[in-house]
Amino acid sequence: MGSQSATGRANQKLRTRTAIVQAAAELSRTGREVTMPEVARMALVSEATAYRYFPDLLSLLREAINGQLPTPDEALRPVADSTDPVERVAAATEFLLRHVQDRQGVVRAMIAATVVRPAEAAARPGLRFGLIDHALAPLTENSAIGPAALDQLKRGLTVVVSAEALFNLTDLHGLAPEEAIDGLVHTATALTRAALRDGEGAESDAGPDATAHPRPVA
Repeated sequence: MGSQSATGRANQKLRTRTAIVQAAAELSRTGREVTMPEVARMALVSEATAYRYFPDLLSLLREAINGQLPTPDEALRPVADSTDPVERVAAATEFLLRHVQDRQGVVRAMIAATVVRPAEAAARPGLRFGLIDHALAPLTENSAIGPAALDQLKRGLTVVVSAEALFNLTDLHGLAPEEAIDGLVHTATALTRAALRDGEGAESDAGPDATAHPRPVA
């Protein structure tokens, strides 16, 4: 009898936990503000109960959005056949920013939770990094620019291809989401074009015999 009672309690706890996670996952897809009280309301439990299963909103959201994000391959499928890094970066930027805009409630909640706790920043999905790497894969394969320049371009793009950049333009500058997204796509592609031009210029300056016959140092 005691064993059955214990099993029943364990099953009830599992059902409650699952309901909380599912409610958070559903809320995260709506774009609305994501808070523990709202998640608890949707899960039909008290806020205190939700906190008994998850110590904070971040730990709940980390589990709730697990498996929701597309892979870079899936996100950039429309430009899968393109080897133009500019076109690929434009597609990656637009995808990321529209994803952020559609799910801004959960994105803002995760930023808010981690900006005051930098050690927890790894809890954020980091979708942008995989997208940028995948978008710039042709540059890695054909060595169009050097490794240092490629790393610098990636760092620059992580600033532009980001939720923070989008919210800066919409919240602080008052731009409409579409206008903000268009502007950031323009900036991301401009950075990529500039890196390609600099890479071509460096190769031209070096010349075909630069490696074999380095210039003397004055």
